[in-house]
Amino acid sequence: MKASRIAAAGAVAGAAVLAVSSPCFAHVSVQPEGEAAKGGYAVVGFKVPNERDNASTTKLEVTFPSDHPLSSVLPQPVEGWDIKVTKSRLAEPLEVHGKKIDEAVTKVTWTAKGDGIEPGFYQKFPVSVGTLPEDTDQLVFKALQTYSNKEVVRWIEVPQEGQDEPDNPAPVLALSAPAEDGHGHGAAADDKASDEAEQASAETTAASDDSGGTDTTARVLGVVGIVVGAAGVAYGVLAGRRRSA
Repeated sequence: MKASRIAAAGAVAGAAVLAVSSPCFAHVSVQPEGEAAKGGYAVVGFKVPNERDNASTTKLEVTFPSDHPLSSVLPQPVEGWDIKVTKSRLAEPLEVHGKKIDEAVTKVTWTAKGDGIEPGFYQKFPVSVGTLPEDTDQLVFKALQTYSNKEVVRWIEVPQEGQDEPDNPAPVLALSAPAEDGHGHGAAADDKASDEAEQASAETTAASDDSGGTDTTARVLGVVGIVVGAAGVAYGVLAGRRRSA
C-alpha cells in the first residue's frame, strides 16, 4: 500500500512538472545549424511544434527583422509544403560586396499541401540567411502559427532581459562573435574543400607510387623468366646432341 501511494504521488508530481514546463518548450523557436556568426552566413531552422490535440498546424508565417534586413534569404524546400517569399523595398539600401540592394525579404510563408503538422509532432523549416548584422547580438523573428480549425497563435512578444518569458515569445536567433577570418562559414567551407583536395592529391600520389613499384617488379620478373627460359632451351639442345653421339 505504501509503495503504491509513493508511486502514485510520484506520477502526479511528474505530471505537474510536465504541465508547468511544457509551455516553455512548445513555442515556435529558431536555432542555427552550428553557429550564426556576425558578418557571415548561416542555416537556421524554425522549429514548429503542434500544441493542439484536435487540430493540425497548416501554416507558418515568419516576419524577418526590418531593423536588420538580410540581403540573402533562401528557404530549403520542405516536402508537403508550399513556400512563398515576400520582398519589400528598403528605406535605406544595403551595400553587399560592393553592390547596393534596395529590397530584402520581409516574410516567408509555409502552407501545408495536406494535413500539415499533426498532433504530437513538430516540423523544422530550414532557411539560409546572410549577411548577418555585426551591430547586434540577436535577431527577432515574429511568427504566426495557423491551425486547421482556423485558430491563429501569434508568437510576437519580444523577450526582455531580466523579465519572465512572455506567454507567446517571438523566435530569437542569438548571434555569435564574428569568425576570425571575417568570412563566416563560407571560409570554413573553402578550408574544408581545400583539405579534401589535398587528401585526394595525396591518395593519387600514393596510388601512382604503388603502380610504379608494381611495374618495376613486373619488369624484373619478366627478365628473369626470359633468362630461365633461354637456359632451359640451351640445356635441351646440349642433351639432344649427347644422345645423338
